[in-house]
Amino acid sequence: MSLLAPRTRATLIGTIAVLLWALLALFTTQVKSIPPFQLVSLCFAIAAIFSGLWISRRGLSSFRALRQPVGAWVLSVGGLFGYHFFYFVALANAPAVDASLIAYLWPLFIVLLSALLPGERLRWFHIAGAICGLGGAAVLVTKGQGVHFDPAFAVGYGAALVCSVLWSGYSVLNRRYRAVPVEAVCGFCAGAAILGFITHGLLETWVTPDAMQWLAIAGLGLGPVGVAFFVWDYGTKHGDIQVLGVSAYAAPLLSTLILIAVGRAPASPAVIWGCLLIVGGALLASKNMIRRRPQKVV
Repeated sequence: MSLLAPRTRATLIGTIAVLLWALLALFTTQVKSIPPFQLVSLCFAIAAIFSGLWISRRGLSSFRALRQPVGAWVLSVGGLFGYHFFYFVALANAPAVDASLIAYLWPLFIVLLSALLPGERLRWFHIAGAICGLGGAAVLVTKGQGVHFDPAFAVGYGAALVCSVLWSGYSVLNRRYRAVPVEAVCGFCAGAAILGFITHGLLETWVTPDAMQWLAIAGLGLGPVGVAFFVWDYGTKHGDIQVLGVSAYAAPLLSTLILIAVGRAPASPAVIWGCLLIVGGALLASKNMIRRRPQKVV
């Protein structure tokens, strides 16, 4: 009988986050009228509440799960909230296509920064796979029409770059706190929700969601902004960080395919090229994991 190696299993668990992030576009089309920081704060609050209930049902102490090093709190809350903060600043100060493309440098940065981790080795196929994935994401985001950066939007471009650096830095440095249990993400989500509510109060006006919007917000809080961060936390701590970085490029691809399937986006040659580049890059970066022989259980 053969079982997956722990590192491979953790990597596969981490890729669940990518599948969930693919649902972001579908859900957010239902909540376009909700201010962004209000939306983020509500989603993280829902994630914190339901994960707290999950911890309690497992017979664990929520208080003990939250007693973690200060560094873990700063890194995780800063990563969760900081990414969204600078992403929204980027969208407000630059064209969405340009900002999204710069923000999506984070998977490539993860692959490059992973070389700094103990026990990790950056190989040519990791870099090549990440570049292929970035190319595929660029084709999808721009719909094959190319992109033209305008210096007038420098603030937005800078914010997008900061958000990509923050998320990649969080994902890589998270390995340093591998002893911190995944249950602690409940508290990190709560911290991000509090910062989101504060930012919302300072910058936005409350908009009361209707019934369908509440359902979409609940879906976001339970999936792309809930479970996704728990499995990503586990994957980045115990899995193959380089493969996870490249696999993240599947999110815009799957998101596009979902929108096409529900009739909210047209199919185009750009989707085919994006698919080939992203899948090819992921397979290339995963070469060692795919060829690794399964461990035998005696």
